Amino acid sequence: MHPLFGVFVAYLAGSIPFAYLAGKAKGVDLRQHGSGNLGATNAMRVLGTRIGLMVYVADTLKGLIPVVSLPRVIDSARPELWAIAFGVAAIVGHVRPVFLKGQGGGKGVATAGGVFFGLAWLPTLVAFFSFVAAVALTRRISVGSITAAVVLPLSLLIQRGPSDPLVVICAAVALLVIWLHRGNIQRIMNGTEPRMSRAPSEKSA
Repeated sequence: MHPLFGVFVAYLAGSIPFAYLAGKAKGVDLRQHGSGNLGATNAMRVLGTRIGLMVYVADTLKGLIPVVSLPRVIDSARPELWAIAFGVAAIVGHVRPVFLKGQGGGKGVATAGGVFFGLAWLPTLVAFFSFVAAVALTRRISVGSITAAVVLPLSLLIQRGPSDPLVVICAAVALLVIWLHRGNIQRIMNGTEPRMSRAPSEKSA
């Protein structure tokens, strides 16, 4: 398979809006409820923990599967570099899903987690545990997501050094995730960002 076709396939995989589909199965358009975000966090708040966790796993897998499977079937002497491209395509698909006309995607945290777990599992585990710790301390998933976005490129930098292309790409993805959380950051600064114990109808991450 030509690597560029693999990029297209990865983008399509990332574009599958699992949160939207889960909501529709329950007769709910998540874009009109909670935070309006098509991600696992909003699905959990609006549809319940079980469905939210299912969306989280599905969003993670649509990042993990392309970077693990596609490099094995492409015609290229540098499949490891194309694996990074496939991961970026999956994340872009999640944020700007073609199936929703490029609008209304999620913030890319779960999908990026799947991508980087497939590319560098140990730094990703470090970032995941930092996410868990931040959420446990603050009861705000947005704080955990932002924390993980900062920790992951730093962990990669320590493991691989500044010359590794994955470090650069990870830093760029981290900036994207933080930018997509700019509304959450503003609410955190204002003291109005809801915690996990708030009612599902309240807006958050």
